[in-house]
Amino acid sequence: MNMTPGGNLPVPNQTLIVRIQSGAPVDVSAFRLYASGKVNGDSDMVFYGQTASDDRTVIYATAGNSTSFTVDLTRLRPDVEKIAFTATCDGQQTIANLQRLSIQVDANNEVVANGNVDINGRPEAALILGELYRRNGSWKFRFIAQGFNGGLKPLAEHFGVDIADSTPTPAPAPKPAPTPAPSSVNLSKVSLTKEKPAISLTKKDDFGKIRINLDWHRESKSGGSGLLGGLFGGNKGIDLDIGAFVELQGGHKSVIQALGNGFGDFNRMPYVELQGDDRTGDVAGGEWIFVNGREWKNIKQVLIFAFIYEGVPNWSKTDGVVTIHVPEQPPIETRLTDGNNGRGMCAIARLVNENGSIKVERLNEFFKGHRDMDNAYGWGFRWTAGSK
Repeated sequence: MNMTPGGNLPVPNQTLIVRIQSGAPVDVSAFRLYASGKVNGDSDMVFYGQTASDDRTVIYATAGNSTSFTVDLTRLRPDVEKIAFTATCDGQQTIANLQRLSIQVDANNEVVANGNVDINGRPEAALILGELYRRNGSWKFRFIAQGFNGGLKPLAEHFGVDIADSTPTPAPAPKPAPTPAPSSVNLSKVSLTKEKPAISLTKKDDFGKIRINLDWHRESKSGGSGLLGGLFGGNKGIDLDIGAFVELQGGHKSVIQALGNGFGDFNRMPYVELQGDDRTGDVAGGEWIFVNGREWKNIKQVLIFAFIYEGVPNWSKTDGVVTIHVPEQPPIETRLTDGNNGRGMCAIARLVNENGSIKVERLNEFFKGHRDMDNAYGWGFRWTAGSK
């Protein structure tokens, strides 16, 4: 059902998918709200830097310019009265620059509510798009499309989220350790681009679990309707796979990928592991590789790549994005925006051990296959045909 701003309608009390789609990159967030109209804590905010609420009743996933929230209404705490969904622009952009913006609610793979935002001439950098809310023991959805002055930081603070100050300050003189302050959400995000292709993280003895995510646009896995179905035909969605070349300090080299069942190992050599294999793009959150940051001293470099296992190479339609999550660091994101549609292999990024620190480099180079990519970067593997 197409809605106008201010309209509301009932939704089923079950797990729902709330989708926000735009014509250009936009930051999308969800806030669990209580009787005060505000959050109770920072874990009530779900966004690119915190992809799930503390009880995992609200889970965030993104692919290109499409973001979804999986919301389990049946498990929400009884004192949660609303979940608000917002969109904010980066830098000096405004809502009018997004080309298009919409929010929809899906239940049982069917659209139960849809709202298209009229973005023409909108000067705001942020919008409250809509909300799920309780009314007399049932749930409803309201389409709001209300502008908000400022960006994500003032919007989050409006809902009561404690935002970390990302402005660096000189280190103070040593003092006795104070009582730990309450944690606060860090809204920082690092985007690697042609203009800013690398970032170095401060040396640590233990970087923890480094999580690398590949996500891409998903609408339908069947032919005929939906972007991927229409693009590749048949009953299969695109099979976009993530993998890694890993080199240890002693010279040992490994290939981590589902092709050939080379899933690796997190706790033993090579300290890098692929978490399953999503062959349809239907798994919320895409595909993941974990790197054991406790063993970073034993790792020389990790080259992250992706390839289209099935279907005609068409990177421009995948809206692929890779996000590197290092504990206590802002997410590091790079988008597969420069794809050569005749080449099905992409070298995405490289994590390099520089005297104990992590240097993350954007590569974004495209090849016909594994052998060509190997030759370009000089890894020296021997390649034979394989299958999953």
